[in-house]
Amino acid sequence: MSYQWLEWEKRIQSLSQAGLAFSKDVYDIERYEELRAISVEIMEGYTGLEMEKVEELFTNETGYQTPKVDVRGAVFKDDKLLMVREKVDDRWSLPGGFCDIGLSPAENIVKEIKEESGYDAAYKKLIALLDTNKHGHPPLPYDYYKLFVHCEIVGGEASSGMETNGVEFFAETNLPKLSTKRNTETQIRMLFEYKRNPDMATIVD
Repeated sequence: MSYQWLEWEKRIQSLSQAGLAFSKDVYDIERYEELRAISVEIMEGYTGLEMEKVEELFTNETGYQTPKVDVRGAVFKDDKLLMVREKVDDRWSLPGGFCDIGLSPAENIVKEIKEESGYDAAYKKLIALLDTNKHGHPPLPYDYYKLFVHCEIVGGEASSGMETNGVEFFAETNLPKLSTKRNTETQIRMLFEYKRNPDMATIVD
C-alpha cells in the first residue's frame, strides 16, 4: 500500500506549523491555519480518526517542526539481546523511548533501560542513527530519528515497568513478535551483526 498521501500531509503540516511560528502578517497566519486544517482533513480522510483527535495531535506543538528523537538500547547477555514486551500491543521491542528534555542521549537510554527492564546499564557506543522513513516502520504522523545504543548491564534485575509486562533475552534465531513501530527485524539483525563485529563503524542514514 502506498503512503504517499502521508508524506504530503506531513509536509503540509510542517510548513503550516513553521509559518504560524514565524509569520507576523495576519493574512499569512490565516493562510497557514487553513493549510493546517487541510492536513487535518487529509489525515482524517485516510485514517478514519476523529477530526478532534487529529487536531489535538497537530496543535500540541509550536515552533519549527523537526524530527522527534527516539533512543533504543542494545543490551547483550550470552549472545542474546534484551527485549521488553510492550503493554500497548503485547509485542517486543528494545527498551527505549523518546528522549527527554534535560537529558543527553546516553542519559536517556540508561533511564529507559532501568524503567522498562529493571536493569542498571552503562553507555558503551552509538551503533546507528536511522531515519524511520527508510526502514519499513508502519506509517507515522511525524518523522523520527532512532538512535541504537550499545549498553552493558552493571546491576539491577529483571522487572517490568509502567509500559512493559515482560523482560527477556532473545537469540537471533528465536526472535519474538516485534513491535514494528519501535523496531524492525532488519534493525534487530543489524544489532546482532554489531555484536559479532563490535569495531564496525556507526551506521547513519
